Amino acid sequence: MVGSGALLRQCPLLLPQNREGTAYEGFVTAQGRDFHIRVLLPMDLQLKNARIECSWHLKKILHGYRHILKQRLQSCPDLASFMVELKTILEIALKNTQDLHIPRPPEYYSCLVRDLEILGWNKVVYVDTGLTTIKLKAEDSCGRQHLITLKLNAKYPTEPPDCLVDFPVQFAISWMPQNSLTDIYDQFLAALESLKEFWDAMDEIDGKTWVLEPENPTRSATTRRIAIGSNVSVNIEVDPRHPDMLPECYFLGADHAVNPLRIKLNNNMHLWDPEISLLQNLKDLLEIDFPSRAVLEKSDFAKDCGICYAYRLDGTTPDQVCDDPRCGQPFHQACLYEWLQGLPSSRQSFHVIFGECPYCNKVRKSNENE
Repeated sequence: MVGSGALLRQCPLLLPQNREGTAYEGFVTAQGRDFHIRVLLPMDLQLKNARIECSWHLKKILHGYRHILKQRLQSCPDLASFMVELKTILEIALKNTQDLHIPRPPEYYSCLVRDLEILGWNKVVYVDTGLTTIKLKAEDSCGRQHLITLKLNAKYPTEPPDCLVDFPVQFAISWMPQNSLTDIYDQFLAALESLKEFWDAMDEIDGKTWVLEPENPTRSATTRRIAIGSNVSVNIEVDPRHPDMLPECYFLGADHAVNPLRIKLNNNMHLWDPEISLLQNLKDLLEIDFPSRAVLEKSDFAKDCGICYAYRLDGTTPDQVCDDPRCGQPFHQACLYEWLQGLPSSRQSFHVIFGECPYCNKVRKSNENE
């Protein structure tokens, strides 16, 4: 079970339902109220493919925050971190739900309209009929478009709005009662510039390589799985605060294909140069050219699973590859584990199962929680 200690501290009422740690059920607490919730994880425990089930009441409260929750599932490293985010979002949602029933004084509307006029209506993308939710747009110095959603409570401007953004880091605003929307907007622009190098690095990777996952990366996504060759890829985790540093790298593919890459990375780490781009550094360290988008198609790397004959299964892609160079057939982790479990000749040790490849009969292993 991943991070079970941290999860118990954050959500003591959310308990595992099986030994694999793929199902949790219980309650999430916010503002002194308990809400029933169930979290179902896939066999590989990838949070981005988790399914959240909850009571109709909780679903109604979180209705306007679904896209934010989806982003958090994509970006949170583990279930404990996601539950912290969920509780924060739930607190905001409950507060805003209560605020809807609080009559707003005339000064609220006059102050808000004045602030919007000073800021400029050309920056406003959306305002709801009750003037409680506002979406603003901004462009960073590289021409990238960004949105910030403001949820205002009845005490505005004495209390600041809740700000929701698609960032890989937390966005916390500095606020005084005499501040206005222009102050938030200026802080938003400053935060965009602080993340410029991170987004530059990710945009170069997205534009010049074949990214297998995520399919449609959000601005908050810090990972990329980049194709290196047929059934060989590297998963990188970039620190948004230090995008010029060596990212965490995890290679996927058959051992005979990825072991030389691991050796090159270890031997060439000292060559990392923060003055050149992240992508160029990866090329230099691994001594490779990533397959070009101009020459090859994604289908050259996106090979279907040899068991279910599909590329995507519950959002996951084939990341297990037969080690035999003459075979090299890719599989989904869940498909391979299920296949090996069904073979009479397979043997299991804890969560690792050993059995024959469905295509070439070479003995290979599959880890249930890999």
